[in-house]
Amino acid sequence: MIRRFVAVAAALSLVAGCSHSTGPAPRPSKTNIVMVLTDDLSMNLVQYMPHVIALEKRGTTFANYTVTDSLCCPSRSSIFSGRFPHDTGVYTNSGKDGGFQTFKSRGEESSTFATDLQHAGYRTAMMGKYLNGYLPGDKYVPPGWTEWDVAGNGYPEYNYNLLSNGQIQHYDHSPAAYLTDVVSAKASSFITGSVSAGKPFLVEVATFAPHAPYTPADQDKDKFPGLKAPRTAAYDVLPADPPAWLADRAPLTGAEQSAIDTAFRKRVQAVQAVDRMIGSLESTLDRAGVADHTVVVFTSDNGYHMGEHRLNPGKQTAFDTDIQVPLVMAGPGVRPASVSKPAENIDLRPTFDALAGVTAPADVDGQSLVPLLAGSPPANWRTAALIEHHGPDNDPKDPDHPAPNSGNPTSYEAIRTTGYTYVEYADGNREYYDHQADPDQLHNTVHGLPADRLADLHQTLLGLQACHHAC
Repeated sequence: MIRRFVAVAAALSLVAGCSHSTGPAPRPSKTNIVMVLTDDLSMNLVQYMPHVIALEKRGTTFANYTVTDSLCCPSRSSIFSGRFPHDTGVYTNSGKDGGFQTFKSRGEESSTFATDLQHAGYRTAMMGKYLNGYLPGDKYVPPGWTEWDVAGNGYPEYNYNLLSNGQIQHYDHSPAAYLTDVVSAKASSFITGSVSAGKPFLVEVATFAPHAPYTPADQDKDKFPGLKAPRTAAYDVLPADPPAWLADRAPLTGAEQSAIDTAFRKRVQAVQAVDRMIGSLESTLDRAGVADHTVVVFTSDNGYHMGEHRLNPGKQTAFDTDIQVPLVMAGPGVRPASVSKPAENIDLRPTFDALAGVTAPADVDGQSLVPLLAGSPPANWRTAALIEHHGPDNDPKDPDHPAPNSGNPTSYEAIRTTGYTYVEYADGNREYYDHQADPDQLHNTVHGLPADRLADLHQTLLGLQACHHAC
């Protein structure tokens, strides 16, 4: 199967190589990759991002793309490694089962999509946010990266330190210091430098936006006046037969609803700079003559709930608001389409490897999305995605520590298919939501399922938990 993925990737590269566009320097034969990874960007923000919408129209959108955990560090660890939390050992943002130090101490940094592509001759760049707990002041750069422009506490978007190729750079509160704009400019410079050097490149631009405190750029802070959070069918509604961690949640107060509306408006304002960055990077690719030789990827590390199921703003749950995020890819050989087959963030590493003509390591859990981009999904493609979470989160120093009444579930394992979501909690609670009959996940019908159906669901979950290759 891996040979087939690489063969399809080679075909995509050949399509790019036959283009008639010209550039300032000879172009390498390999496909370039630009990934914009956002922080806590939920599906309902895409409608406010015109460059992302344009990307969807000319590329492939994955309608059932989920993360391995609706929390920053475990999700990003899965993206880098192509492995589930049960293989990376990263389930949280800190402590013995999470954070940057766990990812590093377990040797996960020695084998990522960055090391794969660097070994294949690519120039690689990491910009913005890395993993929770990473400190620029330590001047540490993981293996695999040609350029490293990474911040630690960049959530406020101003007054932060950036480790830029071994040197600490401090940025103040001036408009020019807005972090999303800074990494945008650095990414454009890296692209033009790579083209001048005649080298293929991969750049990950990982924004802190729109993570709390949802800081917009100065030019965007007065936009969308009066905008309110969506009042979906799940807004301020408790599911029937909710799990224990959610069961006693009272209706949202007027003050909570007002705060949710303000936060949503600020999030929409914050993603305007992200959207402009995508447009700027695409313009850079055009000017450099490599737009037709570059795959652009847009996604998020996890989603975000804002009022759904009576919850204040947050994540970490197995609801679609938190685990289902955008994934859009556009570029040479990528057809305009919407793909319904389940995809996960573990698939990004083998996809990047395949685009570069590299065989992914045997311990990678994900599968290359390249055949799906070309419209030729393998017959044995997965039917269920696995989500793994350790909780509750009781670390007050964690920037993702749940605020009161924002949702802080106990540990769970879950599977999501195109048809349903099934969750098993460590405390014995279970959930089952039928996506067709109940798209807003308001009716937990697990106790109405036949015993044999429950047994099948449990065995499917156990099988994915035990999977360690091409899951």
